[in-house]
Amino acid sequence: ADWVVTTYNVESVPEVVPPPTPVPSDPIVIPPPAEPHEINEPRWIDIDLSEQSLTAYENGVAVRTTLVSTGLPATPTPTGQFRIWVKFRYDDMSGEDYYIEDVPYVMYFYRGFGLHGVTWHGNFGHPMSHGCVNLPTEEAEWLFGWAEVGTLVNIHE
Repeated sequence: ADWVVTTYNVESVPEVVPPPTPVPSDPIVIPPPAEPHEINEPRWIDIDLSEQSLTAYENGVAVRTTLVSTGLPATPTPTGQFRIWVKFRYDDMSGEDYYIEDVPYVMYFYRGFGLHGVTWHGNFGHPMSHGCVNLPTEEAEWLFGWAEVGTLVNIHE
């Protein structure tokens, strides 16, 4: 650069306190999970964390079940009732200690938590994730084609 800025008397500059961060008066409430017989939806997904399983229901009938890998104790999968809010054929995922490109068949249901295929492990039936629901890729592909944006995801112990 062709110029230099020199500061003087910076000790006398007053500190400006920012206004408080506004907090929504009505925070988002996550509905609690329901028993399968209580859900009246044309298509919905049930995730049983204690069994590490996912079951797709259509008109009250289980149409497909698979083992999954959900969140580890330090990074648990949230429980409650959610809705798929966006679907991506492939998406890049990252966190504090990972970066994975082209994760297949991603369906986000709450913030950055999603259902998706996995190419980096085959240890289904055991918690393995940072909170997402990991599926075998062929099962994730089937679910991706079956579920729509808005499909209910019921997650419970």
